[in-house]
Amino acid sequence: MTHHCRHCGTPLHHEVIDLGHQPPSNAYLTEEKLDLPEVYFPLRVFVCTSCWLVQLPMHAPANELFTADYAYFSSTSVTWCRHAQRFVKQAAERLALNEHSLVVEVASNDGYLLQYVQELGIPCLGIEPTHATAEAAREKGIETIELFFGGPLAAELVSQGLRADLLVANNVLAHVPDINDFLAAVAAMLRPTGLASIEFPHLLSLLDGNQFDTIYHEHYSYLSLTTMLSVARDAGLMVLDAEQITTHGGSLRVWLARAGESAARAQTIAEREAVDKVLSDEIAAGLTTVEAYVRCQERALEAKFALLEYLLAARRSGRRVLAYGAAAKGSTLLNFAGIRSDLLEAVADLAPSKVGKWLPGSHIPIVSVEELLLRQPDELLILPWNLAAEVKAQLSPMITIPVKVAIPYLTDI
Repeated sequence: MTHHCRHCGTPLHHEVIDLGHQPPSNAYLTEEKLDLPEVYFPLRVFVCTSCWLVQLPMHAPANELFTADYAYFSSTSVTWCRHAQRFVKQAAERLALNEHSLVVEVASNDGYLLQYVQELGIPCLGIEPTHATAEAAREKGIETIELFFGGPLAAELVSQGLRADLLVANNVLAHVPDINDFLAAVAAMLRPTGLASIEFPHLLSLLDGNQFDTIYHEHYSYLSLTTMLSVARDAGLMVLDAEQITTHGGSLRVWLARAGESAARAQTIAEREAVDKVLSDEIAAGLTTVEAYVRCQERALEAKFALLEYLLAARRSGRRVLAYGAAAKGSTLLNFAGIRSDLLEAVADLAPSKVGKWLPGSHIPIVSVEELLLRQPDELLILPWNLAAEVKAQLSPMITIPVKVAIPYLTDI
């Protein structure tokens, strides 16, 4: 079967990586579902040799992946909340936001970011399709529309007189099956002088850091600024600025304005230079050549074999290894490596929505931090490597055992 690029429609022929057939990474299992069949989809990523969008063909629609009981709550991470708080302060100053402004966040989750907008007395609106997280946001007093964002919803909101001075979309662009419709909807939602801030994991960081475990079915696209410029232009947007940030192993924050708006402010020299710097880095890394992607499969296999060797050696020597962080990236890694509870008996997590369930595919039980401590592991394996420093800081007062990060290559921390 030939797939086509979700941006430009070009047939996709060049495979970047094949991580096998896996269940959706956030489809955590309750005890009642353990004995029922699971649905597996191919986890094969391709690169379009026309617009250079790296992508996973859609095997399951978004409403089947982002269900009402979606278990990812952004506020669980202290690091992520601090990042959001800093952004809100900076954006409010940059755009001179006040009580007459409107901030709209798409994929607002549990209100992790808009709570800080609310604290500043700036009107805000969240758009979040998953019921559990939307309810958590409403409990904080944040008005939240429980729908997927796209052209129809944007048109409805604009007809009601709602347009944004600031539209925020953090770590959602990768989750969107129709990336063209999404960015066109962003353009429609902006006031003439409004700006959109969109954060996404940078493809360059994925390749440099062997971050193949960030590939899962909820992530349809893996983005470079080069591709972002093309998608934005076709949606009627212009990229004003690009900031390189450290979140999620290396991300970009891209600022966009409606193209051709006479009222939209001009791009500064510093902003133009920032955009040019990222584009230059991408060109130097060869992201618009097939050669940049040829070793992705081999490097993923090396990490898989290293993890298996580590866990097998621990089992042979009688060392008890437990994991921390029932994150989607952990599911990708464990299922790719074929690891089950005979090699990794449990994974601990802070999120109450995950504790007491099992990871999809691997069926490894998810336990509380208290249960982790009771089991007295000899070593701890952190699966969400992007939060390794935060996790170690949380646990260091309670445990003194060796701690390793699964990717890349079992790094000691």
